[in-house]
Amino acid sequence: MLTLGEIFMKKILIVDDMIVSLMMTENMLADHYKTFCASSGEEAMKIYRQELPDMVLSDLRMPGMSGYELQIQLQEEYHEIIPFMFMTADHNEETESKGFDNGAMDFIRKPFRPDVLLRRVANILQTVEQIKGLKKNASTDQLTGLLNKVSSQIELSKICKKSIGALMMIDLDSFKLVNDIHGHAMGDQILVNFADILRSAVRPTDILGRMGGDEFVAFCQGIHDEQSIAAKSKFINERIVEAAKRLMGEDMNIPLGASIGCTFVPMSGTDFAELYQKADKALYGVKQNGKHGYGIFSEGDEENKESTELANIEQVEMILDERGVDNGAFVLPFESFRTVYRFLKRTRGTYSKTTCLLVFSLVRHKEGEANLKDAAEQFISVLHSTLRRGDAVAQNGNNQFFVLLTNTDAYYNVNRAIQRVSDAWDKMEGCRYFTFNQEWKVLDS
Repeated sequence: MLTLGEIFMKKILIVDDMIVSLMMTENMLADHYKTFCASSGEEAMKIYRQELPDMVLSDLRMPGMSGYELQIQLQEEYHEIIPFMFMTADHNEETESKGFDNGAMDFIRKPFRPDVLLRRVANILQTVEQIKGLKKNASTDQLTGLLNKVSSQIELSKICKKSIGALMMIDLDSFKLVNDIHGHAMGDQILVNFADILRSAVRPTDILGRMGGDEFVAFCQGIHDEQSIAAKSKFINERIVEAAKRLMGEDMNIPLGASIGCTFVPMSGTDFAELYQKADKALYGVKQNGKHGYGIFSEGDEENKESTELANIEQVEMILDERGVDNGAFVLPFESFRTVYRFLKRTRGTYSKTTCLLVFSLVRHKEGEANLKDAAEQFISVLHSTLRRGDAVAQNGNNQFFVLLTNTDAYYNVNRAIQRVSDAWDKMEGCRYFTFNQEWKVLDS
């Protein structure tokens, strides 16, 4: 059973359009749980997004949005089964059957006794904890608590198909010497500390896993610039040396550090297996050049070795061609975007149609807990999905975005593109707290 301390930390959202019934139910639960009250389905949706309660206790029959509809909308929004218990005065068995078909965990009929309500709520929360525990044990690495190899591959395969970000292979350099000199128990401590350092280097919403031994993998959403990878590399390398000296003494002379191979998604493709190979190539380059650093994969950065067999034109085209091409604008790191900009400006006079430069800036218009980085991630995904394959996009800082609209007619096409961005942004969660400004001009020579 849940301990008293765990119970007090649990949050329950109570939803009932009958105010007297709502207050009575809260009174039964308030001494045991942190409760939140809503008198409509619409109000419950807002509270759920802000508080993310552990379960929802909802009346079935409510004007506007019913308890069924509330459950379905929340589950569609969060793509997971949300613990629901329904309160009802209806004794129709079809009502109960419909609720269980939708994924309800229990029903309780009005009027109910406080002790019965408390016992059934506790049973639901206990069941949820057991399910979470089973899932965690099956998907996590026992030593570090990170995703294990199989779970990492599953999650990364899914996220690489739909997200923009950086896939990183991370090796703990010279780890074998720790085991050889100080023993495997010390080696385990170093691995645990290294995992904690990696957690500190990424956000909770990013994916982090252990592929085995001293090999780790991470996917950081929304990151597509070299400066961010460089900063993470510096942070990780500094912290692992500090941790090693704390554990093994200040005279520790094992050259511990981290080597990182990185490739950007979707610029280098969307297939995880192919992306993993590219990150591995970038990692190999770091290992060959002194370790303790990072490398960014580039299609042209193959091994510089002399060969008597030269590529023909078809093979050259395969080497240069973009892999994993998808619909949407071409999202580039800032430096690559600048190269494209300079090239287009040089050759502007050779095109019959014009190229336009757009600058979008996110601006907060409502106070709240919304994170600017999360909003920026959403906004660049909007740009990627709404603009054309021939357009280019890059992020500058946390809240500014550059766009090159190529081979276009000024005014008409630019305004249409801005309207598409606006329409798509209005559907994103970030628009509740951030709006955007834009400027544009025709690219001149």
